[in-house]
Amino acid sequence: MAIVAKKIQDAKTASIQELKDAFGASRDFIFTDYRGLKVEQITALRKQLREKDVRYRVIKNNFARIAFEQLSAPSGVSEYLSGPTAVAIAPRDSNEVARILLRFAAEHPVLKVKGALIGDTVYTAQETEAFSRLPGRLELISMLMSVLNGPARNLAGALNDIPVRVVRVIKAAGDKKAS
Repeated sequence: MAIVAKKIQDAKTASIQELKDAFGASRDFIFTDYRGLKVEQITALRKQLREKDVRYRVIKNNFARIAFEQLSAPSGVSEYLSGPTAVAIAPRDSNEVARILLRFAAEHPVLKVKGALIGDTVYTAQETEAFSRLPGRLELISMLMSVLNGPARNLAGALNDIPVRVVRVIKAAGDKKAS
């Protein structure tokens, strides 16, 4: 009997290590309650998330709790690890991932977003929803580039306008002499 328990313990340790490796590769996690979703619905959700390079995994709460503790995650994470839990592991652009999950939850009310761990901050479901409304990293970069590009574009227009005005004045003077 002790031999069987030893093998089970090794399997549990390996599962925890696998979760730890998966969690260690990312900093952003969104926890959901998937109870009531059909296989086709979970498959459709995973397909949407896979397009953003996000892994959506059903996890064992105790294993995940141990893995997060070993990774020194904030203690508030453990409150989201109860009941049937699936976690979206987002390597980047976690607000887009939250947006996808919340949009899917609106279409399929059985999916519930429990909360999130973004960086070192634990968010509630309401805070996760607010976070999803923020612009993404690429959107923020494009906004910044637009703001930075504006003065250069205005300067180029102003510098280009000077020779155009000189040419118009010369043309007007030439037309006046010709008439």
